[in-house]
Amino acid sequence: MNFEYSWTGNWRNAFRGLRHPLESYAKSDSKFGIASVDYFNDIRDDFLHTVYAEEIRNPEKYKELFRFYDTNSEIQYDPRFEEYEYALLGPKDLDLAQRMIKAGTPNDKFLRQIFVSVDVTAPLYFFKEFDTYKVGTTANSTSTMHKLASTPITIDCFETDDLYECAGVNDMQNRIIDWCEYLRQRYNETKDIRYWKELIRWLPESWLQTRTWTANYAVLRQIFHWRKSHKLTEWWSFCDWIRSLPYAEQLITFDN
Repeated sequence: MNFEYSWTGNWRNAFRGLRHPLESYAKSDSKFGIASVDYFNDIRDDFLHTVYAEEIRNPEKYKELFRFYDTNSEIQYDPRFEEYEYALLGPKDLDLAQRMIKAGTPNDKFLRQIFVSVDVTAPLYFFKEFDTYKVGTTANSTSTMHKLASTPITIDCFETDDLYECAGVNDMQNRIIDWCEYLRQRYNETKDIRYWKELIRWLPESWLQTRTWTANYAVLRQIFHWRKSHKLTEWWSFCDWIRSLPYAEQLITFDN
């Protein structure tokens, strides 16, 4: 599996909405915005001195906080403009967020407003299970209908990362790939749709497909807690990707 072009956003609006019920906006201690790479470092340092004035007097605590916000706050980097879209979540806002998450639905609905998008390359058999998660998600995928016959079919087109090596597997694998490639070539030569139909029919479920998938932190929290120990190892890779997202430990992966 592969994950590219990860992006999260709408942090400012999600956390403003979090404080709507009690109109406690004055208690918010987070900072959001867009800044150049160099200027962002100054913004983060000023944030730490303002929000953690007591803690940063301890050099070790300062290093810990610096690492925390260095890892979590750089939400999106655009190399065209050398800018970061950042979210520096303060301890008061994080505490309120976790209390709402622990309270359950509908108190945690702000998570639905933290958006996430990623390009996922995975085998078809994974996407069959992945499609269980429909509410609050959207996906656009590369098309077997339009593009399957356009490039040679080789072993690199399939998921083989944890292929079980046993007697006859490699031989059978090569025979299936050769058969699919033969059908592809015959279809391109003749344009006879029957060859294309047979190619679709016999294409292994380990065929790799790329999807641009859009969801939110509420969906990711549900996925993580239901799938982190699943026997399908691709879910482990997906959960590792979830762990890499900003504030995942504080908002997605922690237990109530």
